[in-house]
Formats: sequence, C-alpha cells, structure tokens
Amino acid sequence: MNARTSALDTLVFGVDIQSGDVRGDAPSYALVAFDGENIDRDVVSHRKLRRLVDREEPAFVATDNMYELAADKDALVHFLRELPDGTRLVQVTGAERPEPLSRVASRHGVPYGKEPMKEAEAAARLAAGNVGYEVSAFTNTTEIKVSRGRSTGKGGWSEDRYTRRIHGSVKTKTREVESELDAAGLDYERDATEKYGGFSNAVFEVEGRPEEIPVSNQRSGDVRVEVERVRRDGIEFEPLAKRRDHVLVGIDPGTTTAVAVADLDGNLLDVLSTRTADTAEVIEWIIERGRPVVIAADVEPMPETVEKIRRSFDAEGWIPNSDLPVDEKQHRTREFDYDNDHERDAMAAALYAFDDHEDQFDRIAEKVPPRMDRGEVTARVVAGEDSVETALAALSDDDEPDDEETEHTERELTDDEKRIKQLESQVERLEAHVEELNDTIESKEGRIGQLKGDLEAARSEERKEVRERREVSRLERENSRLERQLDERDDRIDELEGKLARLKELWKLDHSNFSDVSEKKAGLTPVKPVSKFTKDAIADAHDRFGLATGDVVYLRDSSGAGRSTAERLAEVEPKVVLTGEGGLSDVADRVLFENEIPVGPADDVTIQEVDELAVTRESEVETVIEDWEERAEDRRKEQKAEQLDRLISEHRADRKYDAGSSEASGQSP
Repeated sequence: MNARTSALDTLVFGVDIQSGDVRGDAPSYALVAFDGENIDRDVVSHRKLRRLVDREEPAFVATDNMYELAADKDALVHFLRELPDGTRLVQVTGAERPEPLSRVASRHGVPYGKEPMKEAEAAARLAAGNVGYEVSAFTNTTEIKVSRGRSTGKGGWSEDRYTRRIHGSVKTKTREVESELDAAGLDYERDATEKYGGFSNAVFEVEGRPEEIPVSNQRSGDVRVEVERVRRDGIEFEPLAKRRDHVLVGIDPGTTTAVAVADLDGNLLDVLSTRTADTAEVIEWIIERGRPVVIAADVEPMPETVEKIRRSFDAEGWIPNSDLPVDEKQHRTREFDYDNDHERDAMAAALYAFDDHEDQFDRIAEKVPPRMDRGEVTARVVAGEDSVETALAALSDDDEPDDEETEHTERELTDDEKRIKQLESQVERLEAHVEELNDTIESKEGRIGQLKGDLEAARSEERKEVRERREVSRLERENSRLERQLDERDDRIDELEGKLARLKELWKLDHSNFSDVSEKKAGLTPVKPVSKFTKDAIADAHDRFGLATGDVVYLRDSSGAGRSTAERLAEVEPKVVLTGEGGLSDVADRVLFENEIPVGPADDVTIQEVDELAVTRESEVETVIEDWEERAEDRRKEQKAEQLDRLISEHRADRKYDAGSSEASGQSP
C-alpha cells in the first residue's frame, strides 16, 4: 500500500479470500485500497491485513462475506472489537440474506470479475458508493471505566495514606472525564463506588461511539481509563450512510404509532413505535430513511392519518381487500423481531405491500440499465403510472444532437415518426414536470433543514434540562444524606449530654466538700468497677474514670490474680476492695492483707450501676470494712500463735541437738 492523495473523503479497503481458509490454514487475502481515484492492489496475510487496517484506518473494510474474515461469531466479534474507532466492516451483498456479488455489482454498474482481486475491487467500489450493510456487534453506547491503576497494597505503616492518594486520584480523574463529556454535550450516566479518600472506580455509559467521545484509553500511575463500546446481544446489520433510497412504508396509527420501512427487495430496514411523536415527527423519521414509493396500512379503508402521510409524499397507497387477520400478520413477520403488536402490524403492512408489487418490481428491474437508478424508475411507474419506457426516456441523459443536417421537402409523416413526435412532446412535458418537482424538492429540503435545526435546538435544550434535573436530583440526595448525618449527630449529642449529667452527679458524690449535693444523695459513695482482676483491666479502668486513694473498687471477676497484679492494685490504696464472681487467689489475698487493704464480698452491699460507674451506700461499705477488720484481727492473732508455736518447736529441736552432741563427746576414748 502506497501513500496517495485521496479523491474521496475516506479510504475504502476491499477484501476477498485469495487462498486458504480462515478456519484452517493461514489464509491470504486479495486487498484493494480505493480512494475514489487511485487503486492499490496487494495480496496479504491475515496478520498483515490487520496491521494495514490499524495503520491506514480506512472508513470501510468491505467484503462479500464477513465470515471470510472470521471463523465464527465469537471470532467476528473479536475482529470488530479490534477495528480502529473510525473503521467499519461492510458486507456489500446484503444483510442476513446476502445476494451474489455479481448481481449487486451489475445492479449498481460496478465492474466485476470472478478473480479474487476483481471481487475485492468490486466490494471496495460498492462500499465507496454507500452500497451494503455495516456489520455491528456493538451498540452506539460506549462504556468508560475509571479505576485504580495499581493495587492498594497489603499493609504497612503508610497504607492508609497510600490508599487515600490512589482513591483521590481516581475521583479527580472521574471529574475530569465528566467535565470533558459535559463540554462535548454528550448524554451519559455515571455510577461511582465511594471508598476511603475518594472513588475506587467510576463507570460512565455514554450515548455515542468512541470516535465521538473526547476520552481515550490511558494508564498513568494511580489511574487507568478504559473505553469500550457496549456489546449487542448478537450481530446486527445497518445500512450504510442514511441514503434516501426509494422504500415501502407500513404505518399502524393510534395511541401508539408504529412505522416500518422496507426496501424494494423486501428487506426490512427499520421500525419505530412511539406514543409521543406527532404526524410531523413521523414524517421526518420516514424522510431520514428514504423516499416512499408505496405507503401501506393493514386495514381497509386507509386510516385518515396514513392517508395524510401518503399525500405528503405523493406516494402510491396500498390497503388489503379486508383487514389483515392477526395469524397472517404473525406468519408474515415471523422472521423479524418486534417489541409490540403495533410494530408487527406496521411491518406486516409494508411486507404485504411488497408481496403485492413484487412481480411489478422484478419486471421493472429487468428493463432498467445497470447505471440507472432503479428506485427512481420504480417510483415513476408505481406512483406516476408511467410505463417503464416512458420513465426511462424521462430519466435518460442521452441528449446528443444529430450532427447531420439534411434538407428535405415537406412530406407526410409516417406512423412511426408521428409516434416519435408524440413521445418527444411527452418527454418535454415530463422534463418540465421534473423541474417543477425538483423545485418542490428544494423547497421541502429547505423546510426540512429548518425543521432539523429547530429539532437540534430542541434536543440541545432537552439535554440541558436533563442535566439540570440530574444535578437537582444529586443535590437533593446529598441534602438528604447531610440531614440524616445531622439527625444522627443530634441524637448522639443528646445521648452524651445525658451521660455527662450522670457523670457530673457521680463526680459530685466523689467530692463531698461540694455544697450543692442533695440530702438524699449524701449517704451514697461512688464505686469504680473493674471487669477482671488483671493488670490490663486495672489500667483500662484507670484510663476511663481514674483510680485514686480511698476509692471503693469493685472486682467483677476477682479470680486468677497473681502477686504483681495484687501489688498493682495495692499501689492505688483503695478504701476497700469488693469481690464479685470467683475467689481471690491465696497470693492476691495475702498481698492485700499485708498492705492492709480491706476486702469483702460484693454481695454484702447494694450496688447501683450507672453506665460505666456505680454507687452504693456508705454505711454498707463501712460495715464491710468493720467485718474485715475483725477478720484481720483474728488472722493476726492466728499468725502470732503460729509464729510462737514455730519458735517453741525450733527451740526444742535445738536443745535435742545440743544434748545429743554432749553424749557423743563423753563416750569417745
């Protein structure tokens, strides 16, 4: 492929299988590059073909059979996904039911030969002339995904800061993409996942093809942006550029209006059902898809709305002899998909109209030369009631004058000459009528342009209103969220204020020199609960409400403490230690006794708990202390008695030892 100056706005690749098979051995392809003026030919491998498509980015890759480029449906979808954004795959022989390439080429006056290179050239020329169907596996909706470009890690002292930075970068990039889409005036929906510090990902669904969107695939540091068209459920075919070919139109009017458009070969091109469009909008929709030759209804007589649309196009009308039965409409439309009964009825009307005119269309096609517009001739014959010959004469461009000037005497004209003069006169009248129709077309096209401008302005205003409504909805949601947060904080404040009031009362109980302590609370004393008799539990209680000398300490679980734990509690010098579940270990009991810390069972006092603190009657605490002192006195006496017994026993043992030593020394020689 050589560099060249293009005569077309676009470059077209025509492709045909040269040798091999895409399902087996590596195939080779005949490739023709056509720009409207220059033609380059080459034989390439499948891989080289892909490289050339990526490098040259042609508007169309044209073929007579799409499965010459891919082995199956999945491979075809992969092939379509890998095409450049501006490149489309075109099957020039038709949609689901392709015709022979030779027939299509002959109909459009394109040179054709059976060699692969000739077929590739024919495909390129046909596609350049907007003949064929785009093969599509993707919708006109594009998904843009903004996500993290790297993992947030598995831990470490700086993991939170690192994660926050990545999520913040994703959120910043999301806002940049959103701004670019807004600036381009594109409709989109956004779904973002909020995470610590920003977004973990955001997905945009944009109405448009990737080439229409000012965002591309990229990956930089913390953020990755992926742009991909949304996949269809299957493979679909769309006619190239919205050409205004001659078509048959079926209409089902009513609360829901449905319109179906078929070409002169009976192929269904498009279908519409709407509850909101008026007659003018329906007419505009039809105009965008072709020039109606026949407008049909599925009932008799023709509804007034359908008749109005028919008159606006000056098209031939078609109705059945009687209303079409539902089962016949279902049978005729069985090969096509439709969303509702209205679309089915419109499709049936168009297809039955084609069936009724099919023989006539075939006869016309047989008589129309290759380079003449078959649709225009058909329209003149069907709607204008002209003969094929008359229509061909009216459309002929052969205006070559007679070079020979001959002198002749007046003579009577023959019947053939009279017929020729009549035909010439008729041609002049038809040409004048054509000029009038052209003027009418120009006027209507001007009106259409004005209406399109008004429609675009209305659509732009509607998009603006949609964006404003979305923004209002977003702000309302944000306001609701903030109000919920405010209510939650108010509830929390009320809860904490109540707790603070209770803590103040307890604090006053612990400071008896305050004069504002009420009489009914004067006999109470605060209790500091400790969940377990462990160092950690003692430290936790100290952190929460403080342990000080003279406190009443309540051990909920007093079991299991060792010497160091008991010594830690003794350092506090509590007024008394109340024991709950379990019993003090001997070591802990001895340490507290040695430090003269009173110990008593919690069951002997009445404890009222308030949140984390508690209170009890001071008189009951004093009773527990008195009981302990009595037990302690008895314990001291027992210890003294045990010490005295031990001293006496040791003394006796010493005397026995001394007596035994004396006897042993007297017996020695």
